[in-house]
Amino acid sequence: MASRSPVIKFLSGSGSDHRGRFLEDVLAFSDNELESRHDFIQWLFPLDTPSAAVPGSPVLSSEDIKEIRGCQQCRTNLLRAKERMERFYRENDHWLVPFDHNHRRITRIIRSLALLVGEAEAKEFYQFIEQRIADANAPISATSRRFWREAAPGVKDQQKGT
Repeated sequence: MASRSPVIKFLSGSGSDHRGRFLEDVLAFSDNELESRHDFIQWLFPLDTPSAAVPGSPVLSSEDIKEIRGCQQCRTNLLRAKERMERFYRENDHWLVPFDHNHRRITRIIRSLALLVGEAEAKEFYQFIEQRIADANAPISATSRRFWREAAPGVKDQQKGT
């Protein structure tokens, strides 16, 4: 078996990101650190496409995806990361505006969860975000919300049917 990629090591808790931070370090970030640092989300919620915001971030291969899906520790840690980001979005209001960089993060989180953990978890995160917006009566752009719907499995079809 080939050696594990750096992002798999990071998600399993056995390796660090490009700055020497381990998963536990990132999960322990304060809300201010989560907001002001822009190079962790690509490690916490990796995708199979390059990041436009942070060049050089991990890009998952098909082998990486298969290994992460089969690694209980990686999946558990992805769910822990999801819970941390839910807490961040629940306890902060600054992102509840028409346009904000957090909207791109939300799209990434939904896509990564669908790709690596499961459609149910991705849809659950999407529904959490939509409920948070509704509760706050927030003026989120239609474009951001469309990206989220398209990223969340089954939601796009469900929306068309109503």
